[in-house]
Amino acid sequence: MNGPVHVIDDDEAVRESLAFLLEAAGFQVTTSESATLFLERLTGTETGCIVTDVRMPGLSGLDLARILKARGSRLPLIVITGHGDVPLAVEAMKAGAQDFIEKPFADDALIEAIRLALASRGQDAGSESPRARIDALSTREHQVLKGLVAGKANKVIARDLGISPRTVEIYRAHVMTKMRAASLSELVRLAILAGEDGA
Repeated sequence: MNGPVHVIDDDEAVRESLAFLLEAAGFQVTTSESATLFLERLTGTETGCIVTDVRMPGLSGLDLARILKARGSRLPLIVITGHGDVPLAVEAMKAGAQDFIEKPFADDALIEAIRLALASRGQDAGSESPRARIDALSTREHQVLKGLVAGKANKVIARDLGISPRTVEIYRAHVMTKMRAASLSELVRLAILAGEDGA
């Protein structure tokens, strides 16, 4: 349950601080300075999960997700993303990443995401299928969901639909409740499992 966690980031200070945080939380940690180096070391027998920055020189976190999916890897992958990189993180989830954490993040949020990734191995734990949950949404709620899965900000969704950003926030809250999603990344994952791929 406690690892290993494979941390991939081109910033040495970030790698070291993440390794320190995760080791203090009881995880076994390995680090790599690039996705290319990680893939070179990959034997196919690894366990645990991967935490990677979505933006890196050479192979990005998105590229890594696509390569691992093509190889049939079962290692859950969590991408760390800046606010402006949310659409990229959504693309990574469509490519097989399990979760994304938006910077700046609380230490506990990352630790919890890792624990969930290690426990779930990408399976949906809900008793009702994601497709059934989506089918229960109203037309407007479904439109908002598609905008979110496409990585659009509330104000962009509002402009597309001809409604106010505040109204989008209300629909978004309804969607999160009906989909039983605790975070945007979980909502995106459920939508992808149901075959929704954005607007």
